[in-house]
Amino acid sequence: MSRASYIARPTERAAIRAAARSGRPLPSVPALMAALIEANDRADREGVNLAAHRIVRASEPGVGE
Repeated sequence: MSRASYIARPTERAAIRAAARSGRPLPSVPALMAALIEANDRADREGVNLAAHRIVRASEPGVGE
């Protein structure tokens, strides 16, 4: 492989580290609860799972770190 055609790409670990450095504000718990209720009403199991996990992360910032 010649040097001119090589494109450096970050590894998965480097991408995860870079994402972890940037702060992303979480939505408020009432907004997440509304999303959970909406997903439950629509029988969206994946949406319920995602909303429930986001609620836990928003209410307990130390969880999952």
